[in-house]
Amino acid sequence: MKAIVAHAAKDVRIEETPEIAPGPGEVRLRLATGGICGSDLHYYNHGGFGAVRLKEPMILGHEVSAVVEELGAGVTGLEVGQLVAVSPSRPCRSCRYCEAGLHNQCLNMRFYGSPMPFPHIQGAFRESLVADAIQCVAADGLSAGEAAMAEPLAVTLHATRRAGEMLGKRVLVTGCGPIGILSILSARRAGAKEIVATDLSDFTLAMAKAAGADRVINTKDEPAALAAYSVDKGTFDVLYECSGAAVALAGGIAALRPRGVIVQLGLGGDMSLPMMAITSKELELRGSFRFHEEFATGVELMRKGLIDVKPLITHTVPLSDAISAFEIASDRSRAMKAQITFSAA
Repeated sequence: MKAIVAHAAKDVRIEETPEIAPGPGEVRLRLATGGICGSDLHYYNHGGFGAVRLKEPMILGHEVSAVVEELGAGVTGLEVGQLVAVSPSRPCRSCRYCEAGLHNQCLNMRFYGSPMPFPHIQGAFRESLVADAIQCVAADGLSAGEAAMAEPLAVTLHATRRAGEMLGKRVLVTGCGPIGILSILSARRAGAKEIVATDLSDFTLAMAKAAGADRVINTKDEPAALAAYSVDKGTFDVLYECSGAAVALAGGIAALRPRGVIVQLGLGGDMSLPMMAITSKELELRGSFRFHEEFATGVELMRKGLIDVKPLITHTVPLSDAISAFEIASDRSRAMKAQITFSAA
């Protein structure tokens, strides 16, 4: 079977890799669609991010949908030919964090396409994939592209839970890539009253507006536009910081009201924090990392039509032209979510 393998920065290849038969409790899947994530772009463009670097060839990808081809012994609840969204998260379910219900903090996590451990955890961008049955969520009624959006949607649903009560809140979203746009959708579904979004790209801001943001601000063209929200110690109740940029975080903190909540999703490396403002305004800084049970919830919300991710899928290319998808996804002036089709669902 063919797989998309990263060897180093700007060295991603389509290679042949062996197929695997499913064992007990596993399923063999024919991959349908895979979405290119920001972390995939880090490996493609830079060979890693921060201290996390590629040390050996690694199959990329963790945002995928697939069709069930074969059931391993003991598998129930799935059918051959069924479209599923595949969670890339495979916690051990036995470490102290898993036993405490913090599966996203698992000490032995096997997350598709992760170079953090060595040997690396191979990713899901391959024509045939063997997965634990528990990773597969029925996606009946969705397109393969929609089902592949379950992973980034789950990230923002988890962040929304971390933010706490959302009903009637005023929300600021900094960074309008896919996670920022999905944060807008998640916050609105949770009851946010007002959502303002900032970015440096008119294209992504137009997407944010279409997704339901009440106001969008290009901070490159209007660097002082957030100042009005900083009057009388601030305006917003919740900040979704999705850019990973220190300047965006600092501007968002200035616009937060006392005892507001910062939810940090963007992973751009370590940042300096305006600790005086955090302390004097009694702000809460909450990290948000991956997800667990929110994955199935995201699929359900899409199947019920309560969250529509289709407008975010701006480009779809075949596996044979997969390398071009990484170049397209790197261009924030025209791409939101680029996906690769591995087979027809």
